[in-house]
This record gives sequence, C-alpha cells and structure tokens, in this order.
Amino acid sequence: MAKRTTQRTMTRRDVALGAGVGLAATKLFELGLFAQVWNESAGETVVPFLDQPPDPPTEELESLNGVDWNDLSEWLSPTESFFKVSHYDQPEIDPEAYRLGISGLVERPLLLSLSELKSRPKQEVTFTLECAGNHGFPWFVGGLGNARWTGTPLAPLLESAGIRHDGIEVVFFGRDAGEEEFARQTVPQNFARSMSVEDALAPENILCYEMNGEPLPQAHGFPVRLIAPGWYGVANVKWLDRIELWSTRYAGRFMARDYVTVREEEGPGGSSVYTQKVVGRTLLKSALARVTRSDDRHRIYGAAWGGEIERVEVRIDDSPWSPAVIDEGADQPFAWKFWHYDAQGLGPGEHSLTARAVDRRGAVQPTADDPIVAKRLTYWENNGQQTRRIRV
Repeated sequence: MAKRTTQRTMTRRDVALGAGVGLAATKLFELGLFAQVWNESAGETVVPFLDQPPDPPTEELESLNGVDWNDLSEWLSPTESFFKVSHYDQPEIDPEAYRLGISGLVERPLLLSLSELKSRPKQEVTFTLECAGNHGFPWFVGGLGNARWTGTPLAPLLESAGIRHDGIEVVFFGRDAGEEEFARQTVPQNFARSMSVEDALAPENILCYEMNGEPLPQAHGFPVRLIAPGWYGVANVKWLDRIELWSTRYAGRFMARDYVTVREEEGPGGSSVYTQKVVGRTLLKSALARVTRSDDRHRIYGAAWGGEIERVEVRIDDSPWSPAVIDEGADQPFAWKFWHYDAQGLGPGEHSLTARAVDRRGAVQPTADDPIVAKRLTYWENNGQQTRRIRV
C-alpha cells in the first residue's frame, strides 16, 4: 500500500481511522536496506504474515499511516512520511511576527519571539510519538513515528516567569482553531491541552522548533510546538500560541470530552461502574514487524515503546516466554527499541507469534483480553499484546 502525504483537517472521528500495514515486502529488502534497521543478514527471506490489517475505510485515510512495518528502513522516521493529525485548521504563521506568550498566574509574564527562543539553551530528545488512537481500529496500526526533536527546555522559562503559589495547571494553547457548541451557542475555540505544574516542569519537555535536524514543518506545528516525551501525541500541542498558568483544572474539549478513555470496572458488590480518564502518558506497547527465514532458523523482528523498556519477550504458540535481543534504542529512554528473536526448528504448519514489553518497574504489557484493555468502551489507549500468524 503506497503512503499518502496529503494534508487534511481531521475531526474527532477521523482520528480513530488510519492506514493499515502494507501487504507485501518491497524492493527495499532486496536492496539490503532492511538490514540497516533490522540487523538482517544475507540469505534471509521474508515469511509473510497470514493475517493482514484491512484497508482503511476510505482512500483518503491512508494518509494517517506513519509507519508501514514492511517498508520501514530507518530507526528515525523520515519527516515526510511521519503521521499527521490535526483537529481544527492548520495555521500558516509568519515566523518574523511570531510571539509566544507565558501569562496567567505568573509574577513576570513573558512574550518571546522565535529568535529569542532559539537563542536560549538548546536541548535535543529522540522521542517516539504515538497517536492515542493507534490500534483503536483494525486498520489503524501505523499512527506513530520516531524523530529527533530540538528546542529549548520549557522548565527554565516557566521558572523565569515565576509561577505563583496558586498556579496548579499549565495550559498550552495552539494557534489552530475551530468552533464548538455550548448551551446551543457556537463559539470559537483554540486547540488546547494541559498538565500539572509538576508534569510541565519535567526536564525533558521542550519548546520544539526543529524535527530531524530541520526547521519544524508546517504540518507538524511550525514554528514552535510542545514536545512532552512520554505522552501521547495529543498532549504535544502544535502551533503553540500561548502558555497560561491557572488555579483550576482545564476542562476543554480535548481534556474533558474528547481523548477520554471510558472503561467498565468492577464496583461495590460486583456491580459495574464506568470510569472516565483523560488520555495522558503513553502506555507500554510492542509490535511484531516482520519474520524472515534462513535455513531452519526463523528470526522475528519488532519494536517496543511507551516506557522505560527493560526487555521484550516473545512466545511462539503456547511455549514459555523467551527474551528477545534489543538491537537499537536501548540508550534512548523515550524512543522505540528495535529487537529480534531467533526461533530454531519450527515445525511445518501454522504458528502464532506474540510479543510483550516489560518496563524497568516490572510492569508487563497486558494481554488483549485483560479487562484494562478489553473493557474499554472507547478506542483510545489500546496497548494490548498483538498476536500474528505465519505458516512454515
């Protein structure tokens, strides 16, 4: 399936729809480019998965796919094929006239030009950004990408502004805007997300103006966006316009009504209760990318992200879990890890392959039938283990 890079403004419903993985390996494998990223060796041939994600409902939605595991050839995702999601318009901003305001419950409000932001200390982070709706539907399996983001740390700017003691919430407003209906009235609204002061002061958060060594592209938030490593894509506000300190929790559309995971849980006496929790930090996850064969050895390749990955484990059919080898990304806490696992002497017939990630605190990626995954009523935050099938 060819990648599409057509730009479009998305609605809430659109976010849940994405492009599936392509159906066949491409010429990149023959050229040896896969070896650069998957550590493949000469003589390996691709064993196709028997189960393939369906095509997206419309051709237009193919543009949501950022990763096609069959075509993946680089650890850093190319900027031109990085997944793109927006909810309102995509504003064109004059970099010379751009000003970022920091106001609200601060002692010293700030108004900073792009050149002033660039003159401040520079910080770089490699971070795998994932859409919270990724894997929410069978065809949406490529809503993520790994990039090197560069900007200036957020925390020193907030500290320079002087956060007042009653400031508990940091609200990030984008320049992108649309209309929302309240009490039968339609009013203009900017895209916005918030986090606590403690979360906003995390040293890894940056006001980003470069992506993969180049100026931030317009579709990804030019001239400045928030990059909050470890958080789902929706929290990484693009086209950043202003930052405000509030004394109350922010309850805009994308915090209180949209990007909210509704889940059935057990309440008193075994009754069902339904919780509603805001989508926030990325959850532990892994993906099976491809399988190759060389003589009687089958090598399974994949990626894991969404936390401080301690290890990845693989299970074939009903065998015990076995550790995989992490090939790339082990030293990058916010980037995906590429891994492989060698299976010797698989017998003829069909086999099921499952991978799971384990973080440094011992948390294990849940199974697909775990209640925390299976009892979701919304499509956000699906981090259940994925099982694929091959025939030997």
